[in-house]
Amino acid sequence: MKLKNIWRKMMGLGLVAMLSATALVGCSSETTTGSKENETKKTEKQASESTLDKIKERGKFVVGVKYDLNLFGLKNPQTGEVEGFDIDIAKGLAKKILGDENKIELKEVTSKTRIPMLNNGEIDAIIATMTITEERKKEVDFSDVYFMAGQSLLVKKDSNINGIADVNKKGVTVLTAKGSTSAQNIRAKAPEATVLEFENYAEAFTALKAGQGDALTTDNALLFGMAKQDPNFRVVDETFSEEPYGIAVRKGDKELLDVINEYLKEIKANGEYDKIYEKWIGEKPKQ
Repeated sequence: MKLKNIWRKMMGLGLVAMLSATALVGCSSETTTGSKENETKKTEKQASESTLDKIKERGKFVVGVKYDLNLFGLKNPQTGEVEGFDIDIAKGLAKKILGDENKIELKEVTSKTRIPMLNNGEIDAIIATMTITEERKKEVDFSDVYFMAGQSLLVKKDSNINGIADVNKKGVTVLTAKGSTSAQNIRAKAPEATVLEFENYAEAFTALKAGQGDALTTDNALLFGMAKQDPNFRVVDETFSEEPYGIAVRKGDKELLDVINEYLKEIKANGEYDKIYEKWIGEKPKQ
């Protein structure tokens, strides 16, 4: 009898221990589940927060721009200020959103860093000669086109070259940069021309000035900057590719995108866009 009683007590204690352990596991599971739910809600809340509201709360519009592209975004070595077409567009947006064009922070981006910097929250928008493409639309949302660029040709002012047909001839030499899409495009569009490739466009421009070629080809946004540096050269009117520039925001950032598109419509309607264009490019946009 004593052995039976001892056995029953042991069984009872084991059952209590098992029930206690189960309860603890249950509590732990609930805690873990609750923690995951809280994290999910936190993430959803962050995702749903409006960038426009954040800009207003912060009192500053943070924009990714180029620092090395003449006419669009170039850091002035004398003043230390970044200047250009894109910068004026960015300042105008800051004024629309915050009432003051100086409530802006310009952060340097490159073609490689601009989308990661946008998506990790370092910047609110990209205004950096960024071409709208289907591939990029998978990562960001774009505004309406604010500048229509395209591949073109830079030639001497008295040159007879006025378009792609004029360089598609034997004996004509076109300069460009190594490994660029410009090099691929010119070979496809003007197979009769001789194409010389240089390490970069600065070297190609030096070669053009030295008479080593008849024309230099790349995106006309770059060519306009070269022509501005040396008035002995001009950019031909014709372009043979389309490079529509858009302002990029994070995917789903509709409120900010709506304000940007509204701003672009306003400045195109009231003439401010033409003023910015003439200030930097030197001619009115083709209608």
